[in-house]
Amino acid sequence: MAQGDEDRVAPDAQAMRADIRSWPTGRLLSVAARMVEGRFHDFLAAHDLTHAGMIALHHVVDGRLSQRELATLCRVTDQTMSRTIEGLRRAGYVERGTDERDRRRTLVGITPAGREVLETARREERESDVLLGAVDEYDHFREQLIKLITIV
Repeated sequence: MAQGDEDRVAPDAQAMRADIRSWPTGRLLSVAARMVEGRFHDFLAAHDLTHAGMIALHHVVDGRLSQRELATLCRVTDQTMSRTIEGLRRAGYVERGTDERDRRRTLVGITPAGREVLETARREERESDVLLGAVDEYDHFREQLIKLITIV
């Protein structure tokens, strides 16, 4: 919020912000995560996508993968990935095809519509003022989140 913007905020919103500023950082992070996830869920649902579907598209954007490879990369069971792929297929975002080297194996590939919706979702996540576009220094913020997640 820019200098002086606080003066233009309604008194009840000012009181709420003052209370929120007193919260522990862990609570701020937890509440922010839930709120952003809910907003992103709504955006994805409007595009006939789920969080799992978005992750699957992210993994097949560079080439076809088997369902098992996708499940491993997405850290879900084969059964869960099967449902995710079917939803993406019905939406027109992926297609299934037979592996030419092993006819028993089915590969999942992204369609042009899948590429388009993935790019739209990535752009919206980064630029939307109600998602992560509201964050100053987006790339730095991402790096900080990765650091928090990967602490061992």
